[in-house]
Amino acid sequence: MERANSVRIRIDKIGPNMPIDVMPISQNARKLSVGLLAVPESSAAVIYGLHEVFSCVGTVWQTLTGDRVASRRMNPRVIGVTTDPIRTTLRVPLVPEGTFADRAQMDVVIVPDLFLEPDPVLTDRWSEAAAWLTAQRRQGAIICSVCTGSLLLAQAGVLDGREATTHWSVCGLFKTHFPEVDLKAERVLVPSGKEHDIVTAGGSASWTDLSLYLIARYCGEDEARRIAKIFLFGDRSQGQLPFAAMVRPRQHEDATIAVCQQWIAEHYETANPVAEMTARSGLTERTFKRRFRTATGYTPIDYVQSLRVEEAKHLLETTDTSVDDVSEQVGYEDSGSFRRLFKRQVGIPPQQYRQRYRA
Repeated sequence: MERANSVRIRIDKIGPNMPIDVMPISQNARKLSVGLLAVPESSAAVIYGLHEVFSCVGTVWQTLTGDRVASRRMNPRVIGVTTDPIRTTLRVPLVPEGTFADRAQMDVVIVPDLFLEPDPVLTDRWSEAAAWLTAQRRQGAIICSVCTGSLLLAQAGVLDGREATTHWSVCGLFKTHFPEVDLKAERVLVPSGKEHDIVTAGGSASWTDLSLYLIARYCGEDEARRIAKIFLFGDRSQGQLPFAAMVRPRQHEDATIAVCQQWIAEHYETANPVAEMTARSGLTERTFKRRFRTATGYTPIDYVQSLRVEEAKHLLETTDTSVDDVSEQVGYEDSGSFRRLFKRQVGIPPQQYRQRYRA
């Protein structure tokens, strides 16, 4: 049976002295540069939220689970008029890492939510920021906004004749000041243009939708799913289990147990896998179980079930294989038993999990 990458990679979760054959992290693409535009009206929560999420791309999943990932990484930077701290309208300080005058070319520019007074004066309000934004666009940057940040895009003229969305509270401002914008305020995320070179997001919390869109677009859908699981982005009505993954086992020096971990990583679907590992270890059943738990933090059967469920999740996320066939591929002839195990560990049935992450 062909092995999925998720299982081959998982053999990195063994003792430090054992040879490891893993997929190297791709170095083919440079980091994606993301400029987070900061003005006094900016939401510090949105800017720092985006900064943290993008900084975790391609790195944190491996730290948490031990799985190597081949994902392009991202380099977010807060950009302002100067590098002096900005005291925002909501009095939360923002510290820019670069300035508009630096002329550093960005791949993506994001304007965050802007906190504005009632009936704001918009004429020439963000002239320096708008000039930098249009210069970045001319150089090929993808221009994005969150919530009321679309007003700055509109003032810079980049939304003329384009579809866009914004927060529902400023629809009147758009009609008054920017009637040439084709506003789609009912939508949460609006990629505009043939090349989707402008992307606007609706309410303030929609920065999470924008971040996952950009990660999927530039770093791959698998990494977007991993980031969603790390930060619990999406529907949390079923609790945390649908987001959880197999946590990295303890690092250890028990070579006998490490060999068994290597074997089960490639043979997790084998019938009676715990008995087979015990036989391969040359230990008594009782001693094997004790040493396995001491070394890894898992009982042998919990370890096998976790591997199987992780592989099942990967197949459900990335293929159209039926649930019954997924059950068989990961080692369960009785699909009913597999469904019960899956729901117990993941919190939702396999088909619901597929619908959640295939979206």
